[in-house]
Amino acid sequence: MLELRNVSKMVSGKLHLSDISLTLEHATLNVLLGPTLSGKTSLMRIMAGLDVPTSGSVWFDGQDVTGVPVQKRSVAMVYQQFINYPAFTVYENIASPMRVAGADKATIDREVRKAAEILKLTPYLDRTPLSLSGGQQQRTALARAIVKNAKLVLLDEPLANLDYKLREELRQELPRIFAESGTIFVYATTEPHEALLLGGSTATLSEGRVTQFGSTIDVFRKPDDLITAQTFADPPLNTIALAKFGKAFQLEGGVTLPIPSHLTDIADGTYTIGFQPHHINTVRGSADEIGLKARVTATEITGSESFVHLSFADARWTMLAHGIHIYTPDEEIDIFIDPRNLMIFDGSGNSIRRQQKLAA
Repeated sequence: MLELRNVSKMVSGKLHLSDISLTLEHATLNVLLGPTLSGKTSLMRIMAGLDVPTSGSVWFDGQDVTGVPVQKRSVAMVYQQFINYPAFTVYENIASPMRVAGADKATIDREVRKAAEILKLTPYLDRTPLSLSGGQQQRTALARAIVKNAKLVLLDEPLANLDYKLREELRQELPRIFAESGTIFVYATTEPHEALLLGGSTATLSEGRVTQFGSTIDVFRKPDDLITAQTFADPPLNTIALAKFGKAFQLEGGVTLPIPSHLTDIADGTYTIGFQPHHINTVRGSADEIGLKARVTATEITGSESFVHLSFADARWTMLAHGIHIYTPDEEIDIFIDPRNLMIFDGSGNSIRRQQKLAA
């Protein structure tokens, strides 16, 4: 078990990580999700022992390993910018951690070829890395992490340089590979859909803070605050500020909306409503759905999906619709939102759902 206890990190007088506490169990997949500069790599470096926290401590299987260098830990780490030994063949690159560990020749050969098969590197085992494509070199670095059989494997956006098909295959394969070995598997990404595809647990990061940690699907569906909801949305989360008065929500310009039944008990005041782009529909699915009229500002067609940009009151929203949808700019269309998909946050950005749960 890996434990981070109140870990903070200052670099040149700037706070990179702020009071982070996490517990990661063996044989689990853990995603670090956040935008660039949110603290993902800084956190991984402390997990690995490459950096020491300014305050707080790091524990592994009940022992304080704060300050213990990476060379004395059972850690494998793969960056987006892969690192291979240029003079070694692909086979020797993959085999190198096992040779250092003193594994016998037969074990090395079996594990290297197994990893090479998983990562589609078998035809390239006799080549040197510089004769490979960037994606093949990245796969070589991943294979080396697999055979190392480390207790902690840290992958920092490792699939970013791979082609789409291989990236999708590895997203499905990697969690299984590491889970079978009992490894603590930590995967950093900026892409919400990648976190959802990987599953496991997710910690959302923003400006050096962990805003929420839990089951990936729960963090996505039930964010504790607005920052977490925005971190876990791509395209960006649709939001609108409104006020509750009695039995209605009031928007700027005098527009009113009915209050969904599960929100009628909240106090009068100012709130922010949030919902995902795929939760807007152009066809009413049930009588409970909220119907609105919105104005189209632009449409982006990607082939299998259409991103329809909308204007409603003072808000700008995006609708993610399957298939090809063609609209004229300034066209007014009917849209429908299921109230069960609405997230509501108070003036401090905290989820009303969470407050109701804590009060229960």
